[in-house]
Amino acid sequence: MLGLLRSVWNEPRPPGPPARMWRDWALVALLVAVALLEGALRPDLPWRALAVIVTLGLVPTLLWRRTRPLLMIAIAFVTTSLAPLVTGGVRVETYTLVFLLLVVYALFRWGSGREAVAGLAIMLVSVGLSMAFYGLVPADAVGAFTVMFSAVALGVAFRYRAGARMRELDQVKLLEREQLARDLHDTVAHHVSAMAIRAQAGLATAPTRPEAAIDALRIIEAEASRTLAEMRAMVRVLRRSEPAELAPGRQIADLEDLAGRGRVGPSVHVEIRGDLDDLPPSVGAAIYRIAQESVTNARRHARHATRIEVRVAADDTAVRLRVSDDGDNSSARTIASPGYGLIGMMERAGLLGGTCEAGPNPGRGWSVTAVLPRTGVAT
Repeated sequence: MLGLLRSVWNEPRPPGPPARMWRDWALVALLVAVALLEGALRPDLPWRALAVIVTLGLVPTLLWRRTRPLLMIAIAFVTTSLAPLVTGGVRVETYTLVFLLLVVYALFRWGSGREAVAGLAIMLVSVGLSMAFYGLVPADAVGAFTVMFSAVALGVAFRYRAGARMRELDQVKLLEREQLARDLHDTVAHHVSAMAIRAQAGLATAPTRPEAAIDALRIIEAEASRTLAEMRAMVRVLRRSEPAELAPGRQIADLEDLAGRGRVGPSVHVEIRGDLDDLPPSVGAAIYRIAQESVTNARRHARHATRIEVRVAADDTAVRLRVSDDGDNSSARTIASPGYGLIGMMERAGLLGGTCEAGPNPGRGWSVTAVLPRTGVAT
C-alpha cells in the first residue's frame, strides 16, 4: 500500500496537454449566456445577483483547466466555500455551476499525482464545510460525492487509456527500430563476410598471381566504404542481441513478388522506375517493408477495391514510393488515429531521414506515400 501511495504521489503530468482552442472559447461563451439566462429566468434562485456574479467569475477557469488544473480547482472550490459568508450561510447554487465537473475531470486527467492529491483534499474540505456550516444534508452530500467521484473516475480512466496507448505506440516504434537495426546488421555482416573471403582469396593467390592481391584490395576498399556507410546509419538504432543471418534482407527488386492476384483481394501492380544502382540496402529494405505493409493493409481494409498500384521512382537525391488502391473511402481506414502498422512505417522512414504519409485519395481509394533520401542517413 505504501508503494502504491508513493507511486501516485510521484506520478508526473501526462505529456502534451491540448492547447487552448476555439472550442474552449465557444464553451465559455455558451456558459456565460446560460448563466445570464438562469439568473434572469429562474424564480427560486437565492441571492440572484451574487450567484450570477460567482458563476460568471468561475467560468474562465475552464480556459486553464488543462495547464493549471490545481490552481483552477482551488479557485473554484474556495470561492464556492467562501460565498456563503456573504449570504449569511446560504450556499450559492446555480445549475450552470455543473461545469465545475470539467475542472475536476481535468485535474485527474492532466494533473500530476501531487496536484491530484491536493485537489482531492480541497474538494473534500469544501464538501465538509458545507455539511458542517451551510446546512448540506447527508443525502445531498452523498449525491455530491457520487457526482464528484464520477468525474474523478472518468479522468483517471481516460488518463490510463491514453497512457496505455502511448506505451503501445512506444513499443511499436521500438520494434521497428529493432527490425531496422537487424536489417542493417545483416547487411554489414554480409559486406564484412565478402571482405574476409576476398582477403583470403588474395592471400592464397598472391604467390602465383601478384595482381590478384591488388584486385582483392580494390574490392575490399569498396566493400569497406559500403560497410562504413551502413554502420553510420546504425547509430542510435537499438536492437536486441539476437543472431542474424549473414545475408541481405529484402530489397526493392523483391517488390515484384508482391505483384499478381492473391487468393483473395485486389490485384497488385508494381512499377519501378529510375536508377536504383548503388542504393543503400537500408533504403531498399525500408521501401520494401513499407510497400509490403501498405499492400497488406489495402488487401485487409480496402472495401470494394479491385487494384493496388505500387510505384517506385528514384532520382539523384531520393527514392519515392506510392501505394494506392481504388477502394471505398468510407471504410474504417479514415479514422484520425493512425494504426500501429502506419506508426511503424513512419518510424522506419523517419530513422532514415525520410517521411511517410497516408490518407484518402481525392476520388476513391487510399494512398501511402514515402520519400527516403538516397543516402539513407538522417540530416
